[in-house]
Amino acid sequence: MPVLPQPVQDLIAAFERLPGIGPKSASRLTFYLLRAAEDITDNLTEALSAIKRSTGSCSVCHNITLAEQDVCELCSAEDRDESIVCVVEEPIDVLMLERTGGFFGRYHVLHGVLSPIEGVGPDDIKMASLVERAKTGKVKEVIVATNPSMEGDATGLYIQQQLAPLPNVRVTRLARGLPVGGDLEYADQNTLLRALAGRQEIN
Repeated sequence: MPVLPQPVQDLIAAFERLPGIGPKSASRLTFYLLRAAEDITDNLTEALSAIKRSTGSCSVCHNITLAEQDVCELCSAEDRDESIVCVVEEPIDVLMLERTGGFFGRYHVLHGVLSPIEGVGPDDIKMASLVERAKTGKVKEVIVATNPSMEGDATGLYIQQQLAPLPNVRVTRLARGLPVGGDLEYADQNTLLRALAGRQEIN
């Protein structure tokens, strides 16, 4: 059996490390790039380099922003309601909710969820800064928009417990229009809009 050149094997292995890409998809992408025009591979190389070099994290909501920007565009926009904060797991969830066109508040990106089994605690995600935002007095409602999973529900309950001492902060959860075990990333816009509209108090 012929052995592939090491650079080809290395690229296949690199693709396999990406979520949702198995050995067949990794091989297919690699052989596509081998045949592709040089400008395609050059553009991909530059884009991969720039994504690390040119991006950073918003100091307020922890969403992705340009490296030279301390505060992202959503947090600095004057037409967004700063009294409502929607808490999501990952930056891609912000993108999905924005595509609905039905939310006009601010966001807070946790970059994960609580998972004792995997050793992920409150200090491992952006939980402390959420509590500090709620304590400023500007926030009136915190919408928990974590994924409807055991970890997402546990994270929502923890948020409710942490914010319970703040009498003027209402904690709600997206309605169960979202399937249990599903991710916001894969939900359609109508489902997300219904979930936003039907959010409920966390008890």
